[in-house]
Amino acid sequence: MTTQKSASRTKTKGLDKCRTPDPSKIPAIDFTKAQKTVLDLLKIPGISGQEKQVAEVIRKKLIDAGCPKNLISFDQAHKKTPLQGNCGNLIVKLPGTRRGPRRLLMAHMDTVPVCEGTRPVVKGNIVKSGNRMTGLGADDRSGCGVVLTTALEILRQKIDYPPITFFFAIQEEVGLWGARTVKAADLGKPKLAFNFDGGDVDKLTIGATGGERLDIKIDGIPSHAGVAPEQGVSAIAIASLAIASLHDEGWHGLVKKGSKRGTSNIGVINSGAATNVVAERATIRAEARGHDPGFRNKIVRAIEKAFDKAAQNVRSASGHRGTVSITKRLDYEAFRIPQTDLSVVTAHKALESIGYKPYYDVSNGGLDANWMAANGIPTVTLGCGQHDIHTTNEWLDLTAYKAACRAALMLATS
Repeated sequence: MTTQKSASRTKTKGLDKCRTPDPSKIPAIDFTKAQKTVLDLLKIPGISGQEKQVAEVIRKKLIDAGCPKNLISFDQAHKKTPLQGNCGNLIVKLPGTRRGPRRLLMAHMDTVPVCEGTRPVVKGNIVKSGNRMTGLGADDRSGCGVVLTTALEILRQKIDYPPITFFFAIQEEVGLWGARTVKAADLGKPKLAFNFDGGDVDKLTIGATGGERLDIKIDGIPSHAGVAPEQGVSAIAIASLAIASLHDEGWHGLVKKGSKRGTSNIGVINSGAATNVVAERATIRAEARGHDPGFRNKIVRAIEKAFDKAAQNVRSASGHRGTVSITKRLDYEAFRIPQTDLSVVTAHKALESIGYKPYYDVSNGGLDANWMAANGIPTVTLGCGQHDIHTTNEWLDLTAYKAACRAALMLATS
């Protein structure tokens, strides 16, 4: 997942539309093998854009379990992404042994750079990295482990199942690119969809914020900072005035305007080469987020206006000004799935049937589910026991992971 999530507990609605699954009819899972599967996946390097080794291990395990090679494919998503990758999305489409709506189970294969060099170590029911300098990578190798375990159990035990697609996405951590580029037809047009990525096993994420990125380029005028600083236009001064204005006027950080809420951040600044030169250029990376697209656009416009105004206010002694150019990119649009949606209801019932009390979450971070919804596949996200993600303190709760495996097999076959 791209960021930490924030939970919002709400009441259950509309669950009478879905028959409660009977856990006694779900085949037993070999949890020793399920644990080995996730540990095997955690050991593999695979930051965003370098998922090929992860994908090949998944592919081999599927073939060894009896999956026909022609049902396993890679798309060309990595050729459509800003970050040049070494493999596309891994898609496994099983035809099913009985009729029914096609289900989709998915997770993303990439991890963040802090997880490079991880050495997973099991202590009781907890997995942490044995390398204190790295994170574990349970975001989202634990999700991959859940989805892969489900496929392996179906294949090994020859379990009766409806049509199902297993989707292992690339480059989630750098812009949700695997999910962004995939089409519903590529996945067999599933009618129920479940994404495994994100925290507590009893959490059902049914919505998330939208996010927009801004690349800001400031061109000033260089001059000697000791001999003639007044002849220069400092790109750093323009940036500083703009950022200060955003802060003073409440458009930076947590943005609250009346009943509207959103966030913005100036995250990266690069400028200057020497103290004796008035800075000629600055490049800035910023973002704006919000569940309301209209209000998020207001935040974006406030950022644009602040930089334009700052550029107008910084002049050289001869009256010259610098210039600002801003490139915007939608990372992901906000979405919200109704609690009565079939996927949400089915996931809720599955978790209830194995002893959990599910609660609903609306995330302030991006998920592959953002783009799945945009591409016509409303997708509910379930947790796998990952905690303290993107940090060196990351850990995986094996009890929760095994519960997620059980819920996933139920969702795939019931």
